[in-house]
Amino acid sequence: MGSWFIGTVQLPGSPEKKWGGFAEVQARTNALFRQYFYNELKGGVSYDLDKNFTVMLAGGRYSTSDYKALEDGPLNVEKRLWLQLVLNQYLERVKIEHRYRMEQRWFDYRGDSSATRNRIRYRLNTFIPLNAKTIAAKTVFLSIYDEIFLNPKGPVFERNRVYAGAGYQFNQHLALQAGWVNQANYNLPVVKQGQFVPQNTSAKNNVVLALTYRLFHRDVAPAHEHLPSQQD
Repeated sequence: MGSWFIGTVQLPGSPEKKWGGFAEVQARTNALFRQYFYNELKGGVSYDLDKNFTVMLAGGRYSTSDYKALEDGPLNVEKRLWLQLVLNQYLERVKIEHRYRMEQRWFDYRGDSSATRNRIRYRLNTFIPLNAKTIAAKTVFLSIYDEIFLNPKGPVFERNRVYAGAGYQFNQHLALQAGWVNQANYNLPVVKQGQFVPQNTSAKNNVVLALTYRLFHRDVAPAHEHLPSQQD
């Protein structure tokens, strides 16, 4: 089991000022709270088409190292650019987020080799406040999502990510979440040395700790409810 640590600053849009954005830093470890090997730095700008529909343009840098030899530098550095659409639905106590993302990815491997890859992602995320009807100050909530990753060049079904966790919205600015995520990667079947090797799956469970701080535009009253979505 590994661990993910996520810190995010968000500026959501509003009916008066529709532009927003985010910045995020993330670190991951191969074992539980040890053997650090991976980090992400990313940010983006968003625009609210209406109160339930947001578009975003964002990018990031993703660095993977060998936890046994961090001093040797990254094994791979990925730069990523994506366009994202988010549609929110509010069904009494149940809040549903549909997230659609198209990614362009550039890889630089140690040894001067490089590659590019496209990917399409869809995430269905459900939030359930437990002690209130909306996720506002002093609210305990559950979050459950499943996300699929599709690669046009194959394997078409590249990855699946399942998350379940709980969170607490301290006030209109600060929220903390803790949960579990299972990430499964899928490889294409191949023929090696005359032998057929079927599609195989590698999966890993991780503990997730995520802290989010939300900013607001000046001279604009904060909206009554914002879904505490993770940007990853």
